[in-house]
Amino acid sequence: MAGRRVNVNVGVLGHIDSGKTALARALSTTASTAAFDKQPQSRERGITLDLGFSCFSVPLPARLRLAIPAPDPALEAGHDLGESELQVTLVDCPGHASLIRTIIGGAQIIDLMMLVIDVTKGMQTQSAECLVIGQIACQKLIVVLNKVDLLAEGKRQTAIDKMTKKMQKTLENTKFQGAPIIAVAAKPGGPEAPETEAPQGISELIELLMSQISIPVRDPSGPFLMSVDHCFSIKGQGTVMTGTILSGSISLGDSVEIPALKVVKKVKSMQMFHMPVTSAMQGDRLGICVTQFDPKLLERGLVCAPESLHTVYAALISVEKIPYFRAPLQTKAKFHITVGHETVMGRLMFFSPSPDSFDHEPVLDTFDFSKEYLFQEQYLCKDLVPGAVSSHQANEKVGQATEGQCPQQQWALIEFEKPVTCPRLCLVIGSRLDADIHANMCRLAFHGILLHGLEDKNYAESLLPRLRVYKLKHKHGLVERVIDNYSVIGRSLFKKETNIQQFVGLKVQLSTGELGIINSSFGQSGKFKIHIPGGLSPESKKILTPSLKKRSRASGGEVAKQEEGAEHLETTQHVTLILSFKRYVFDTHKRMVQSP
Repeated sequence: MAGRRVNVNVGVLGHIDSGKTALARALSTTASTAAFDKQPQSRERGITLDLGFSCFSVPLPARLRLAIPAPDPALEAGHDLGESELQVTLVDCPGHASLIRTIIGGAQIIDLMMLVIDVTKGMQTQSAECLVIGQIACQKLIVVLNKVDLLAEGKRQTAIDKMTKKMQKTLENTKFQGAPIIAVAAKPGGPEAPETEAPQGISELIELLMSQISIPVRDPSGPFLMSVDHCFSIKGQGTVMTGTILSGSISLGDSVEIPALKVVKKVKSMQMFHMPVTSAMQGDRLGICVTQFDPKLLERGLVCAPESLHTVYAALISVEKIPYFRAPLQTKAKFHITVGHETVMGRLMFFSPSPDSFDHEPVLDTFDFSKEYLFQEQYLCKDLVPGAVSSHQANEKVGQATEGQCPQQQWALIEFEKPVTCPRLCLVIGSRLDADIHANMCRLAFHGILLHGLEDKNYAESLLPRLRVYKLKHKHGLVERVIDNYSVIGRSLFKKETNIQQFVGLKVQLSTGELGIINSSFGQSGKFKIHIPGGLSPESKKILTPSLKKRSRASGGEVAKQEEGAEHLETTQHVTLILSFKRYVFDTHKRMVQSP
């Protein structure tokens, strides 16, 4: 019985000129059509400009055999898996800062990451960005210290040990703490050296990879979805799309949709690294040949089961700030939003749970439209906790955090400048790619999971009113005087020109403890009458006992208004008023809502 082939995708990431492509070449036995900088532009510039794919195969390690799900009852009955192979697909990502979009796209299809470091230089700017992407996109890491042949032979081991300690220190505060570190020379003598120079440390690296690789959970069920990274035509056969299957499975003769082109094509043939296959499933690297179309129309993108993907104009995501990004994440700010291989500009609005739900556990697979959410001026994090500023200023400036608390989960509404096609629950990464690539700073700002896509072009009218995000409004005023045990006059809460009628019926809280209801306006200067349903307490009446003062003569022949009286009554002590209400961001009627 022929053994099975199990595919694992390993990313090769790092700073430009750290030797990533040379490492992929040294490891590989089979190259795809886009491996090892085959593009003329890559050869001309001497750098990797796009994702490259190659692979090598080894007998499946014994420890991994039990992790393979049996595809049929015959295998479950105990058929031998001794001939099975582990195919390691290497995803060679470019290292230049301007190609970060491509790096992000590559990182989303890998199961394990090799971070390649030039041992003579250590961590560099793009090494750090690749490490950040790795923390978001994958679970396992191997650090490869490359170019050890450039170290003086007598001091080589000392230099390797020193760099190993530095890298261990770098990884201490990441999810990859304790990750293995190995030294190699993928291309001794450099790019111009003769091919007779054998790479150093490659067999040890393969051995390390075998010890670190685990079989990812692959699910052939569900709709077919493939991330396409290259597209080309073969005369007389059709157009070939190469990529990685993100979900589901596919067989010869199936129909696939290319959402970007709005066309459905039939699968004529399929290959995995030049080997014809009749079916493939999640995690496999695949080339699909379909009936002819212009390959220039689909450089990269998604291919899916017909009608399984939708185009979205906006999205609700669960969001998490990348701690290395120095600037605050502000509502209304624009970021480069990467979804799969697509990067578009998007404007954000941040929001959190209501304060009484700040400590609730995150929910990362759905968005609940029935709940209420609290608008935030910016993403809340501990370094933005109000300090010396007053709580009132802090709430206006930072957001609506209470007593320095940060919620367990935060969300954002992203409004895309142009629509994107993507699956639900896909990874979203926000960046500032217009930042100076030579500055020593992290351009990656946040990451998240797309929980709900807004498919209607007119989502602002049709869908956003369902999103119950509110702002907490607090207005502060004073009690001017008492009319009787159940009525007082208030001031300084509204401007003179405010239409007080829209506030009638809203509750206000007196600093003396009573609850009042705005009854009507009083005069023309923004004052208003408040009804106290429970009446004023004796203590409040004592505080509000007025002292009589003669009113100064009206200048310029002004006539005092009858209702304001000829004498001015002032309270002996200030009693403040607070009017608190919610205003829902997407409520077209701009209603003010108070808790019962």
